[in-house]
Amino acid sequence: MSSGDVHIQFEPFKEIVIMECNFFATPEDIARFASIIAGGKAAGLYWAEGVVFIYFPLPATTETATRELVERGRVYWTFVGYSLMAKYQPLIETKEKIIVPVIDMSSNPMFRKVANWLKEKGNP
Repeated sequence: MSSGDVHIQFEPFKEIVIMECNFFATPEDIARFASIIAGGKAAGLYWAEGVVFIYFPLPATTETATRELVERGRVYWTFVGYSLMAKYQPLIETKEKIIVPVIDMSSNPMFRKVANWLKEKGNP
């Protein structure tokens, strides 16, 4: 391989470990939550397969977390909040006029799998 050749390899995660999970009764409730945790700054939600959600990954800053990611393809999400939202909409607006953008991630197989897992989990 010459110095100008670049090899690109795709290695998706093999496992996502969700440590804490919370169901919100409505999309507006999760929009409020996203706005509050962002301290009023712009915050976004993800949508796929009829589920709107937010997640917080555990940073791979420790040796253990890095090893899990690199050697095992495992990532940890410390928290996932979700609500059912049958149809995609680009914004959720609450009665308090909080507007939160929603990103359609239905083209991503990993996000679709997570959304289906959350949907099966339903309202605990």
